[in-house]
Amino acid sequence: MLLVTGGAGFIGSNVVAALNDSGRSDVVVCDLLGSDGKWRNLAKRQLVDIVPPAELPGWLKGRKLDAVIHLGAISETTATDGDLVIETNFRFSMRLLDWCTANAAPLIYASSAATYGDGAEGFDDDASLTALKKLRPMNLYGWSKQLFDLAVAGRAANGDPLPPQWAGLKFFNVFGPNEYHKGTMMSVLARRFDDVKAGRVVQLFKSHRDGIADGDQRRDFIYVDDVVRVITWLLATPAVSGLFNVGTGKARSFRELMLAAYAALGTKSNVEYIDMPEQIRGSYQYFTESKVDRLHSAGYNGGFTTLEDAVKAYVGDYLDRPDRFR
Repeated sequence: MLLVTGGAGFIGSNVVAALNDSGRSDVVVCDLLGSDGKWRNLAKRQLVDIVPPAELPGWLKGRKLDAVIHLGAISETTATDGDLVIETNFRFSMRLLDWCTANAAPLIYASSAATYGDGAEGFDDDASLTALKKLRPMNLYGWSKQLFDLAVAGRAANGDPLPPQWAGLKFFNVFGPNEYHKGTMMSVLARRFDDVKAGRVVQLFKSHRDGIADGDQRRDFIYVDDVVRVITWLLATPAVSGLFNVGTGKARSFRELMLAAYAALGTKSNVEYIDMPEQIRGSYQYFTESKVDRLHSAGYNGGFTTLEDAVKAYVGDYLDRPDRFR
Protein backbone atom coordinates (compact mmCIF):
# COMPACT_ATOMS: atom_id res chain seq x y z
CA MET A 1 0.00 0.00 0.00
CA LEU A 2 0.87 3.66 -0.39
CA LEU A 3 0.03 6.22 2.30
CA VAL A 4 -0.72 9.80 1.27
CA THR A 5 -1.08 12.21 4.18
CA GLY A 6 -3.07 15.29 3.27
CA GLY A 7 -4.55 13.14 0.52
CA ALA A 8 -7.86 14.99 0.51
CA GLY A 9 -6.11 18.32 0.08
CA PHE A 10 -5.00 20.14 -3.04
CA ILE A 11 -1.72 18.51 -4.06
CA GLY A 12 -2.51 15.30 -2.20
CA SER A 13 -5.75 14.61 -4.06
CA ASN A 14 -4.00 15.19 -7.38
CA VAL A 15 -1.34 12.67 -6.35
CA VAL A 16 -4.05 10.17 -5.40
CA ALA A 17 -5.73 10.73 -8.78
CA ALA A 18 -2.46 10.07 -10.61
CA LEU A 19 -1.86 6.89 -8.60
CA ASN A 20 -5.37 5.65 -9.43
CA ASP A 21 -4.88 6.56 -13.09
CA SER A 22 -1.67 4.52 -13.14
CA GLY A 23 -3.59 1.47 -11.91
CA ARG A 24 -2.93 1.70 -8.18
CA SER A 25 -6.01 1.35 -6.01
CA ASP A 26 -4.06 0.33 -2.88
CA VAL A 27 -3.94 3.92 -1.63
CA VAL A 28 -4.64 5.04 1.93
CA VAL A 29 -5.39 8.69 2.68
CA CYS A 30 -4.62 10.25 6.05
CA ASP A 31 -6.60 13.45 6.38
CA LEU A 32 -9.56 15.24 7.94
CA LEU A 33 -12.43 15.89 5.54
CA GLY A 34 -14.16 18.53 7.66
CA SER A 35 -17.36 20.21 6.52
CA ASP A 36 -16.09 22.48 3.73
CA GLY A 37 -16.65 20.03 0.89
CA LYS A 38 -13.09 18.75 0.76
CA TRP A 39 -14.48 15.24 0.22
CA ARG A 40 -15.22 16.25 -3.37
CA ASN A 41 -11.48 16.19 -4.06
CA LEU A 42 -11.65 12.41 -3.56
CA ALA A 43 -15.15 11.71 -4.92
CA LYS A 44 -13.80 10.08 -8.12
CA ARG A 45 -11.11 8.03 -6.41
CA GLN A 46 -10.71 4.43 -5.22
CA LEU A 47 -9.15 4.08 -1.77
CA VAL A 48 -8.38 1.40 0.79
CA ASP A 49 -9.03 3.64 3.79
CA ILE A 50 -9.28 7.23 5.03
CA VAL A 51 -7.52 7.54 8.40
CA PRO A 52 -7.80 10.60 10.67
CA PRO A 53 -4.34 11.92 11.66
CA ALA A 54 -4.93 11.23 15.35
CA GLU A 55 -5.52 7.54 14.58
CA LEU A 56 -2.53 7.10 12.29
CA PRO A 57 0.02 5.89 14.90
CA GLY A 58 -2.27 3.01 15.84
CA TRP A 59 -3.13 2.28 12.22
CA LEU A 60 0.56 2.06 11.29
CA LYS A 61 1.39 -0.60 13.88
CA GLY A 62 2.36 -3.81 12.13
CA ARG A 63 1.91 -2.32 8.66
CA LYS A 64 4.22 -2.53 5.68
CA LEU A 65 4.02 0.28 3.14
CA ASP A 66 5.63 0.76 -0.26
CA ALA A 67 6.09 4.46 0.55
CA VAL A 68 4.73 7.41 2.50
CA ILE A 69 3.93 10.61 0.61
CA HIS A 70 3.64 13.16 3.40
CA LEU A 71 1.77 16.26 2.21
CA GLY A 72 -0.50 16.90 5.19
CA ALA A 73 0.10 20.18 7.03
CA ILE A 74 -1.39 23.42 8.20
CA SER A 75 -0.35 25.36 5.11
CA GLU A 76 -1.82 28.80 5.81
CA THR A 77 0.96 31.36 5.76
CA THR A 78 -1.22 33.48 8.09
CA ALA A 79 -1.52 30.77 10.79
CA THR A 80 -0.81 32.09 14.30
CA ASP A 81 -1.35 29.13 16.68
CA GLY A 82 2.28 28.17 17.21
CA ASP A 83 1.60 25.08 19.31
CA LEU A 84 -0.89 23.65 16.82
CA VAL A 85 1.34 24.36 13.80
CA ILE A 86 4.40 22.79 15.42
CA GLU A 87 2.47 19.72 16.56
CA THR A 88 0.89 19.29 13.11
CA ASN A 89 3.75 20.26 10.81
CA PHE A 90 6.85 19.34 12.78
CA ARG A 91 6.22 16.77 15.51
CA PHE A 92 3.79 14.69 13.40
CA SER A 93 6.39 14.73 10.61
CA MET A 94 9.11 13.60 13.01
CA ARG A 95 6.99 10.64 14.09
CA LEU A 96 6.46 9.66 10.47
CA LEU A 97 10.19 10.01 9.79
CA ASP A 98 10.97 7.68 12.68
CA TRP A 99 8.36 5.16 11.53
CA CYS A 100 9.64 5.19 7.94
CA THR A 101 13.20 4.76 9.20
CA ALA A 102 12.29 1.85 11.46
CA ASN A 103 10.17 0.16 8.79
CA ALA A 104 12.41 0.86 5.77
CA ALA A 105 9.68 2.79 3.95
CA PRO A 106 10.57 5.59 1.51
CA LEU A 107 9.43 9.04 2.65
CA ILE A 108 8.61 11.82 0.18
CA TYR A 109 7.52 14.94 2.03
CA ALA A 110 6.41 18.48 1.37
CA SER A 111 8.72 21.25 2.40
CA SER A 112 8.01 24.74 1.07
CA ALA A 113 9.51 27.74 -0.69
CA ALA A 114 8.28 29.64 2.38
CA THR A 115 11.47 28.43 4.09
CA TYR A 116 13.40 30.94 1.95
CA GLY A 117 11.80 33.92 3.68
CA ASP A 118 12.29 37.16 1.79
CA GLY A 119 14.70 35.50 -0.63
CA ALA A 120 17.70 37.46 0.62
CA GLU A 121 19.72 34.23 0.70
CA GLY A 122 18.48 33.22 -2.74
CA PHE A 123 16.43 30.18 -3.68
CA ASP A 124 19.09 27.50 -3.81
CA ASP A 125 17.97 24.09 -2.48
CA ASP A 126 21.32 23.42 -0.82
CA ALA A 127 20.58 20.72 1.79
CA SER A 128 23.72 21.35 3.87
CA LEU A 129 23.16 22.43 7.45
CA THR A 130 25.28 25.50 6.86
CA ALA A 131 23.05 26.67 4.01
CA LEU A 132 19.78 25.76 5.71
CA LYS A 133 20.69 27.61 8.91
CA LYS A 134 21.08 30.85 6.94
CA LEU A 135 17.43 30.83 5.88
CA ARG A 136 14.98 33.04 7.77
CA PRO A 137 11.33 32.10 7.12
CA MET A 138 8.95 35.04 7.46
CA ASN A 139 5.99 33.19 8.94
CA LEU A 140 5.11 30.37 11.32
CA TYR A 141 4.27 27.96 8.52
CA GLY A 142 7.63 28.47 6.82
CA TRP A 143 9.47 28.06 10.12
CA SER A 144 7.70 24.76 10.87
CA LYS A 145 8.81 23.42 7.49
CA GLN A 146 12.33 24.69 8.06
CA LEU A 147 12.53 22.86 11.39
CA PHE A 148 11.77 19.54 9.72
CA ASP A 149 14.22 20.16 6.87
CA LEU A 150 16.91 20.86 9.47
CA ALA A 151 16.06 17.69 11.39
CA VAL A 152 16.30 15.49 8.28
CA ALA A 153 19.44 17.24 7.01
CA GLY A 154 21.01 16.90 10.44
CA ARG A 155 20.48 13.16 10.46
CA ALA A 156 21.91 12.90 6.95
CA ALA A 157 24.97 14.96 7.90
CA ASN A 158 25.62 12.88 11.01
CA GLY A 159 25.16 9.55 9.24
CA ASP A 160 22.16 8.75 11.45
CA PRO A 161 19.55 6.24 10.28
CA LEU A 162 17.08 7.49 7.69
CA PRO A 163 14.47 5.87 5.43
CA PRO A 164 15.93 4.03 2.39
CA GLN A 165 14.73 6.99 0.31
CA TRP A 166 13.90 10.45 1.60
CA ALA A 167 13.03 13.49 -0.48
CA GLY A 168 11.92 16.91 0.71
CA LEU A 169 10.16 19.01 -1.91
CA LYS A 170 10.20 22.80 -1.69
CA PHE A 171 7.03 23.66 -3.56
CA PHE A 172 6.78 27.12 -5.07
CA ASN A 173 3.44 28.66 -6.19
CA VAL A 174 1.39 25.60 -7.10
CA PHE A 175 -1.99 26.05 -8.78
CA GLY A 176 -4.54 23.75 -10.37
CA PRO A 177 -7.72 21.71 -9.81
CA ASN A 178 -8.95 20.76 -6.33
CA GLU A 179 -7.61 23.86 -4.60
CA TYR A 180 -11.09 25.31 -4.08
CA HIS A 181 -11.37 24.50 -0.36
CA LYS A 182 -8.34 26.64 0.45
CA GLY A 183 -10.20 29.96 0.67
CA THR A 184 -7.81 32.90 0.69
CA MET A 185 -4.91 30.48 0.14
CA MET A 186 -6.23 29.52 -3.30
CA SER A 187 -4.27 30.76 -6.28
CA VAL A 188 -5.20 34.21 -7.57
CA LEU A 189 -6.43 32.54 -10.77
CA ALA A 190 -8.90 30.30 -8.92
CA ARG A 191 -10.08 33.16 -6.69
CA ARG A 192 -10.63 35.56 -9.57
CA PHE A 193 -11.78 33.24 -12.34
CA ASP A 194 -15.50 33.92 -11.91
CA ASP A 195 -14.77 37.65 -12.21
CA VAL A 196 -12.70 37.02 -15.34
CA LYS A 197 -15.49 34.90 -16.83
CA ALA A 198 -18.18 37.47 -16.02
CA GLY A 199 -16.18 40.40 -17.37
CA ARG A 200 -15.96 42.05 -13.96
CA VAL A 201 -12.87 44.03 -13.07
CA VAL A 202 -10.00 42.01 -11.58
CA GLN A 203 -7.91 43.82 -8.97
CA LEU A 204 -4.18 43.29 -8.56
CA PHE A 205 -1.77 45.06 -6.23
CA LYS A 206 0.09 48.15 -7.25
CA SER A 207 3.84 48.06 -6.85
CA HIS A 208 5.37 50.00 -4.00
CA ARG A 209 8.95 49.52 -5.15
CA ASP A 210 10.86 51.64 -7.61
CA GLY A 211 11.62 49.91 -10.87
CA ILE A 212 8.80 47.37 -10.55
CA ALA A 213 5.59 48.08 -12.45
CA ASP A 214 2.11 47.55 -11.04
CA GLY A 215 1.18 43.88 -11.32
CA ASP A 216 4.75 42.93 -12.17
CA GLN A 217 5.41 41.24 -8.82
CA ARG A 218 6.68 37.81 -9.83
CA ARG A 219 6.29 34.26 -8.59
CA ASP A 220 7.43 30.86 -9.76
CA PHE A 221 4.00 29.53 -10.72
CA ILE A 222 3.93 25.76 -11.26
CA TYR A 223 0.98 23.69 -12.44
CA VAL A 224 -0.02 20.89 -10.08
CA ASP A 225 0.38 18.27 -12.84
CA ASP A 226 4.10 19.09 -12.94
CA VAL A 227 4.34 18.65 -9.17
CA VAL A 228 2.62 15.28 -9.42
CA ARG A 229 5.05 14.18 -12.13
CA VAL A 230 8.00 14.95 -9.86
CA ILE A 231 6.46 12.93 -7.02
CA THR A 232 5.64 9.92 -9.18
CA TRP A 233 9.14 10.08 -10.68
CA LEU A 234 10.62 9.91 -7.20
CA LEU A 235 8.43 6.91 -6.36
CA ALA A 236 9.81 5.19 -9.44
CA THR A 237 13.41 6.23 -8.70
CA PRO A 238 14.17 4.98 -5.18
CA ALA A 239 17.90 5.67 -5.46
CA VAL A 240 17.28 9.43 -5.38
CA SER A 241 17.21 11.20 -2.03
CA GLY A 242 17.68 14.85 -1.11
CA LEU A 243 16.05 18.24 -0.79
CA PHE A 244 14.72 19.65 -4.05
CA ASN A 245 13.04 22.80 -5.27
CA VAL A 246 9.87 22.10 -7.22
CA GLY A 247 9.18 25.07 -9.45
CA THR A 248 9.55 25.89 -13.12
CA GLY A 249 12.73 27.91 -12.63
CA LYS A 250 11.09 30.88 -14.36
CA ALA A 251 9.36 33.70 -12.48
CA ARG A 252 6.26 35.20 -14.10
CA SER A 253 4.15 38.17 -13.09
CA PHE A 254 0.66 38.22 -11.61
CA ARG A 255 -0.36 40.38 -14.57
CA GLU A 256 0.84 37.69 -17.00
CA LEU A 257 -1.08 35.06 -15.03
CA MET A 258 -4.35 36.94 -15.34
CA LEU A 259 -3.79 37.89 -18.99
CA ALA A 260 -3.28 34.19 -19.73
CA ALA A 261 -6.73 33.51 -18.21
CA TYR A 262 -8.35 36.12 -20.46
CA ALA A 263 -6.53 34.62 -23.43
CA ALA A 264 -7.73 31.14 -22.54
CA LEU A 265 -11.32 32.41 -22.64
CA GLY A 266 -10.76 34.61 -25.69
CA THR A 267 -12.03 37.70 -23.86
CA LYS A 268 -10.74 41.21 -23.35
CA SER A 269 -8.73 41.88 -20.20
CA ASN A 270 -10.18 44.09 -17.45
CA VAL A 271 -7.53 44.58 -14.76
CA GLU A 272 -7.07 47.48 -12.36
CA TYR A 273 -4.43 48.05 -9.70
CA ILE A 274 -5.11 48.88 -6.07
CA ASP A 275 -2.87 49.89 -3.19
CA MET A 276 -1.33 47.06 -1.25
CA PRO A 277 -2.51 47.03 2.39
CA GLU A 278 -0.06 48.83 4.66
CA GLN A 279 0.21 45.86 7.04
CA ILE A 280 1.73 43.54 4.42
CA ARG A 281 3.92 45.96 2.47
CA GLY A 282 6.97 45.37 4.65
CA SER A 283 6.86 41.58 4.29
CA TYR A 284 5.53 41.21 0.75
CA GLN A 285 7.68 39.14 -1.61
CA TYR A 286 8.20 40.80 -4.99
CA PHE A 287 10.10 37.92 -6.55
CA THR A 288 10.49 34.16 -6.16
CA GLU A 289 12.21 31.87 -8.64
CA SER A 290 13.38 28.35 -7.98
CA LYS A 291 16.71 26.91 -8.94
CA VAL A 292 15.97 23.43 -10.26
CA ASP A 293 19.51 22.34 -11.13
CA ARG A 294 19.63 19.70 -8.40
CA LEU A 295 16.37 18.12 -9.54
CA HIS A 296 17.69 17.92 -13.09
CA SER A 297 21.07 16.63 -11.91
CA ALA A 298 19.27 13.87 -10.01
CA GLY A 299 17.85 12.71 -13.32
CA TYR A 300 14.44 14.36 -13.58
CA ASN A 301 13.68 15.28 -17.19
CA GLY A 302 9.88 15.56 -17.11
CA GLY A 303 9.93 19.25 -18.02
CA PHE A 304 7.54 21.94 -16.83
CA THR A 305 4.40 23.37 -18.39
CA THR A 306 4.59 26.99 -19.53
CA LEU A 307 2.37 29.44 -17.67
CA GLU A 308 0.18 30.02 -20.73
CA ASP A 309 -0.31 26.30 -21.41
CA ALA A 310 -0.96 25.56 -17.73
CA VAL A 311 -3.59 28.30 -17.45
CA LYS A 312 -5.23 27.15 -20.68
CA ALA A 313 -5.43 23.58 -19.36
CA TYR A 314 -6.73 24.66 -15.95
CA VAL A 315 -9.38 26.93 -17.45
CA GLY A 316 -10.46 24.59 -20.24
CA ASP A 317 -10.42 21.32 -18.31
CA TYR A 318 -11.65 22.50 -14.92
CA LEU A 319 -12.46 26.13 -14.08
CA ASP A 320 -14.73 26.73 -17.07
CA ARG A 321 -16.70 23.51 -16.58
CA PRO A 322 -19.66 22.65 -14.32
CA ASP A 323 -17.51 20.02 -12.58
CA ARG A 324 -14.24 21.67 -11.59
CA PHE A 325 -12.82 18.69 -9.71
CA ARG A 326 -10.19 16.25 -10.90
